[in-house]
Order: sequence, then C-alpha cells, then structure tokens
Amino acid sequence: MLEIILTGDGSNTLFVPEIGEHYHSVHGAIQESDHIFIKCGLNYCNADPVSIFEVGFGTGLNAFLTAVEASIQKRKIFYSAIEKYPLSGSVTKKLNYKDFFPFEYAYLFNLIHAVRCNKTVNITDYFTLNKIECDLAIYETSGRFDLIYYDAFGPDKQPEMWTDEVFEKMSGITVPGGILVTYSAKGSVKRSLESNGYSIARLPGPPGKHHIIRAVKI
Repeated sequence: MLEIILTGDGSNTLFVPEIGEHYHSVHGAIQESDHIFIKCGLNYCNADPVSIFEVGFGTGLNAFLTAVEASIQKRKIFYSAIEKYPLSGSVTKKLNYKDFFPFEYAYLFNLIHAVRCNKTVNITDYFTLNKIECDLAIYETSGRFDLIYYDAFGPDKQPEMWTDEVFEKMSGITVPGGILVTYSAKGSVKRSLESNGYSIARLPGPPGKHHIIRAVKI
C-alpha cells in the first residue's frame, strides 16, 4: 500500500513498500522535479511550441510544474505522459503540491488529474495534456518530441525500463537536437544513451544527488 511521505522541502512524495522506492527524492519532491525537468530540461529547450513526452506520469508533479511554467512563460506546450499504473484520485487528492502555488496556478493540479487516460485535453491556452495508460514496452507512437522527461523508477528497482532497447525507442521519438533529461547518472544509462545517438552531459543534481543526465539527440 502506498504511503504518503513528507520530504525535505515540505512537499509530499509516495513510498512503495513492495519495492522499497520513493516516487521522488526525500530531500524535496518539488525542488527535485523543478531542478531536473524544468531548469535542466524545459528551460534548456529552445523549441516553441514544445512537444514533451514523459515516461512515468506518477503523481503528476512534473506535468503540474510544466503547466505552471507554460502559463508563466506564455509558451505553448503539448505534453504526453505514459503511465502503466495510474494513481487513484483518492491518493492524488492527498498530495500537497498545489499548496506551494497561488491559486492562479494551483488549480491546474486538479485539472491535470481530472483528465481521463487516453484523452487529449487543453488544460489552458498554453498547456495541452495527453495521458496514456500503457506499458512503455508495447507503446508505439508516430509522434516526435522535442523533450523527454525520463522519470521511471530507478535502474536497480525497475531495470526493464533502463535497457538499450528502451533507449533505442526513446531515440526514435526524439527530434534531432531534442533533449532527454533524467535523474539517473549511472554509467550504464550514460552508455545506453550514447549508443543510441545522444550526446551526454552530467550536470549537478538537486540536493541529495551528485549528478543528473541531460542527453541531446545528435
């Protein structure tokens, strides 16, 4: 059974006892997502509009922060997120992410979670969301993306999500010059990305993590 945990910055994450894994850093869920996916991903991407593919929708935190940024920057974002095991509303309504934002942005969190899977919905004038309930291993798309948020559970907990075959698929849906960002800086992840056509940069991580990876499709 999922447990709601208070992290170091006051925001929530979820703990999965069965695999001994948290959805986010215990040092701070919001600050981790903001550092990796917004500062090192979205704000580094020059595409406008920008098409994003997220692996691991999870709590919806990355989508929420991206929707907030879309409104602040007045930048059109088309956001697709795949999740094999979507969380129930009874869990997501207990998460406190919206408490960190003024109402003009906070309300987006509930709208994001109100979207049914496998539907495309315009959340705002700047943010369009497509939530996909599917296993990444069998998912096929003709879409191409400017930015990939790779946020699956860690390689030691979910190794099938970090294989050469998976990163070959990611490479196939990334436009030339497109970006993939992930919290994992393991050597095996770096080598898989390089062998599938990405140029790798190891960047300073958020509190509690030495490095992250930003990969650019060559």
